[in-house]
Amino acid sequence: MAKDVMIVTGAGQISMAIARRIGYGKKIILGDRSMKNCESIAGVMSGAGFDVEPFEMDLSSRESIASMIAKAQEYGEVKYMVNGAGVSPSQASIEMILKVDLYGTAVLLEEVGKVIAKGGSGVTISSQSGWRMPQLTPEQDRQLAMTPTEDLLGLEILQPQNINDTLHAYQMAKRCNEKRVMYESVRWGKRGARLNDIAPGIIVTPLAMDEFNGPRGDFYKNMFAKCPAGRPGTADEMANIAELLMSDAGAFITGSTFLADGGATASYYYGPLQPKLNG
Repeated sequence: MAKDVMIVTGAGQISMAIARRIGYGKKIILGDRSMKNCESIAGVMSGAGFDVEPFEMDLSSRESIASMIAKAQEYGEVKYMVNGAGVSPSQASIEMILKVDLYGTAVLLEEVGKVIAKGGSGVTISSQSGWRMPQLTPEQDRQLAMTPTEDLLGLEILQPQNINDTLHAYQMAKRCNEKRVMYESVRWGKRGARLNDIAPGIIVTPLAMDEFNGPRGDFYKNMFAKCPAGRPGTADEMANIAELLMSDAGAFITGSTFLADGGATASYYYGPLQPKLNG
């Protein structure tokens, strides 16, 4: 019996949680820049009964993305996509964050959108961080949403003189992810498929631990201490949302971003995390 094919990028905790939640009975092509990480996660999942094939891929490379999609198509039509790949402000330079998180995600959504099967669905992972930066103009949002992918990094708002630091680059990348999902969901819809975004808050993962132990560690710890939930989230809670978005129960949801941050953004604007109360 032929299996539905699922592309998963980023061999991390959130990607694995989502793949375990909805990947049973499917052929999963798991891509990551680190083949060691990819094989490790694939091994864990395979040991739990999932059909996972590790694939070395670089989200910042269109050629690498195309190669992964081609590998997936060897097993049939691509029906599902989960994009959890990315780098954090403490892990990479401004240039790398924009190349991977912004450009790479835009290319992935575009390329998968060319082949996604009817009835298919996808989710990409952005971040609450995109909600805590100065509002862009409608034209700037439109540029992030609709600029041809190969021209994205040439936008004026993404030039070095207009990016303050790696956190600002990360925020811009995540804002772009959300706008890009809206734009690409229209194209996916023409193929009878859906595309959505999840914007997590602080989720306990190795990447988050890098942040906790990095220069902004106290900032992040204060954030979850003063958010309504009073704690960081888990990868499985993000999988709960993905399960809704990628199942028939979410059939009327596309082009949307689900903010899942324990109320941190609400607290940032209207509660104890307001900058004026902490400045």
